[in-house]
Amino acid sequence: MGADGLRLPEPPAHEPAFEDDFTVPRLSKERWVDHYLPHWTSPERSRARYDIDDSGLRLRIDADQPDWREEDAPLRVSNVQTGVFSGPAGSLRGTHRHRSDGLVVRTETPERLLWAPAAGRVEVTVSASVDEGCMLAAWLVGTEHLSEGDSGEICMFEIDAVGEGESHARCGVKAHSDGRLTTDVTEVVVPLDASQPHTWTAVWGPSGTIIGCEGVIVRRMAQSPRYPLFLMIDLFELGPRSHSGTSYPKTAHVHGVRGWDALDRPEADAS
Repeated sequence: MGADGLRLPEPPAHEPAFEDDFTVPRLSKERWVDHYLPHWTSPERSRARYDIDDSGLRLRIDADQPDWREEDAPLRVSNVQTGVFSGPAGSLRGTHRHRSDGLVVRTETPERLLWAPAAGRVEVTVSASVDEGCMLAAWLVGTEHLSEGDSGEICMFEIDAVGEGESHARCGVKAHSDGRLTTDVTEVVVPLDASQPHTWTAVWGPSGTIIGCEGVIVRRMAQSPRYPLFLMIDLFELGPRSHSGTSYPKTAHVHGVRGWDALDRPEADAS
């Protein structure tokens, strides 16, 4: 599994600072914002479609779901994230400035730092979508509330190729507009059916970043963002809307999330 093949360090013995197993019937507003980067678009376009069932949080792409932004179409997304930040409407300030061609805030969104560690460990247990045109992803992205340069990203996984014996995912670090980082994202092959429950882990701190799947390291990098990051978990439908013979909703599950802040050096060491 990946180029490293070593086991991840054990999680801290103390309780997580952030935890959700989605066993209550409503999404916790103290933990999650159920919109995808709402400041860059309108509320009806950013709002996640989801429900909670016996398996956890089921993210959905519905047949009538609008594109997230007209300029980014065709792209539909249902996402939950652990905070939000933007400047005033019409400004250029906001978390995850994904394009450089005049992107401005359309919906001013009050700053909410629900969980935004600058170093730590997070574990995300998911079942990826097998639906046509879909990708399940989890990212840690710079909040940018302190500086617009704090824009780097730890891409835990982007899964859009699921198989019975093996699945493909992309993971690594993305610099975006942070000149202190270098984009380093590669595809890894994991020997499992990603449509079944499995756990991805990111551990990051001053010594670098490690990313693992099912307890095994798949990426090890000497760099990491050094500022607060939001966790985002997203189900995308990419490309043209599927033909009429494809059934909706398209779905993926998030079964649980655990996160620890600012770990001691042995836990965060990726050297």
